[in-house]
Amino acid sequence: QVQLVESGGGLVQPGGSLTLSCAASRSFNNFIGMGWYRQIPGAQREPVAVLNAGGTTHYTDSVKGRFTISRDGAKNTVSLQMNNLKPEDTAVYYCSVIDRLGTRDFGQGTQVTVSS
Repeated sequence: QVQLVESGGGLVQPGGSLTLSCAASRSFNNFIGMGWYRQIPGAQREPVAVLNAGGTTHYTDSVKGRFTISRDGAKNTVSLQMNNLKPEDTAVYYCSVIDRLGTRDFGQGTQVTVSS
């Protein structure tokens, strides 16, 4: 099992920016994909941005043009740059990886609150 530790959440005003970072305890060479999910109370966890091993990215429609996912293979980290944040982006954000056996793991989550 991999350990994933997120950081970078917090309170930001609408229009502001935050960068989330996730450190993995194992090399990214073990995974076929990594990404960021978010969840609000009473709702299902939803994928926000996904990056596969080949470098292809996918974003949910509501964040396209505002969020960017990237990885640093040398440091085993995956980041989410979030710009022009909106109140509806408020959620707990979770880092996730999926390995070659199809096992998905999540981090403990980090709270992002967008409010004036």
